[in-house]
Amino acid sequence: MAIPRTRPDNLPAILSYGFRPFFLFGAIYGGLTVLAWIPMLMGGLETSSLFSAVDWHAHEMLFGFLPAIVTGFLLTAIPNWTGRLPVQGYPLLAFVLLWLAGRFAVWFSAEIGWIAAMAVDCAFLLTVAAAAGIEIVAGRNWRNLKVLAPVLVLFCANVLFHVEAQQYGATDFGRRLGLAAALVLIMIIGGRIIPSFTRNWLARENPGRLPVPFGRFDAVAIVVSAVALALWVALPEGAATGLSLLLAGGLNVARLVRWAGDRAWRDGLVAVLHVAYAFVPLGLVVSGLSALWPAAVPVVAGIHIFGVGAVGAMTLAVMTRATLGHTGRELRADRATCLIYVAVVLATLFRFAAAFFPAEMALLHVSGTLWIAAFLGFSLRYGPMVLRPRLKPRKPNPRPAAA
Repeated sequence: MAIPRTRPDNLPAILSYGFRPFFLFGAIYGGLTVLAWIPMLMGGLETSSLFSAVDWHAHEMLFGFLPAIVTGFLLTAIPNWTGRLPVQGYPLLAFVLLWLAGRFAVWFSAEIGWIAAMAVDCAFLLTVAAAAGIEIVAGRNWRNLKVLAPVLVLFCANVLFHVEAQQYGATDFGRRLGLAAALVLIMIIGGRIIPSFTRNWLARENPGRLPVPFGRFDAVAIVVSAVALALWVALPEGAATGLSLLLAGGLNVARLVRWAGDRAWRDGLVAVLHVAYAFVPLGLVVSGLSALWPAAVPVVAGIHIFGVGAVGAMTLAVMTRATLGHTGRELRADRATCLIYVAVVLATLFRFAAAFFPAEMALLHVSGTLWIAAFLGFSLRYGPMVLRPRLKPRKPNPRPAAA
């Protein structure tokens, strides 16, 4: 979590590092989007968007909320990878304004037209990928270029989503492709940070069996999972898709077991990473069963394990840890942070249940309320941290002179 030096300026602290505005605004937007979607679904709130209520919800979760968090992560991690100065100040403000422009463009797409809305909305991810690529290449950090692949796929999925909505009135391929890109990104990043942070804690607090570092097995698991997800995007039902998803789920269970999370439950910041990643193989298995027996297992069950569980829990796990570390605070999950984690896990379970009992709207409302509580709770607890300068290290108290 070492932070390279930053340029001295008189700008507010929120523009000093990428995680500050994007984690805060992304979390607020993630909560408010669900808060707006529930009355939209019930017909009590209308927008000026060309998207239907369900499409707007899916789009803003995948291509509004998620890119904000991914951008905050990349703009914070890349300087650590390369040793170069971070994007800050007015360039960072430009990124934030471009992201906000995309949100307004989608909301008012019926007024400005779908092509203009698509151009403004999709420009953000393309700009982020280009800026990240330039920094990685300039820092000769070649091994991290692979992180940009799922980001570019997410951009392509966004374009496809807009085109599908306009031309066909359905966004199934765009949704699945965007979700698949998010999952591959979690597999890549999670495969690095989860065993690393777990190893650090175990080496200090609980010596013994340590996580297996990233190796050939992990690479094979990611490739197999990516192929299985590609099949799922193209053919969400069928034996080939179902069996490949089940295989990918098994491989990711093995990855999780190799990371020794069972030995690190006493640390909330570490434990939540393992819990969040567990939703990846769980979603793969449920989606595999849905592909094999669609009448018995609703496709939305797997989709929401991916979206609410894997994406929601992992973003909160990364945001809380990174915010504490990069603002100079102790890496410890306090009570409020643990409640945030519990809320997003429960939101996943209730949304999974709602997939099997669609007539029970109470399940959907409880899930949405818990999601809102988790992300607006993050904003309230961690917002003051990102708005203030990094804490300075405390000087140790001098020893009293000997008598």
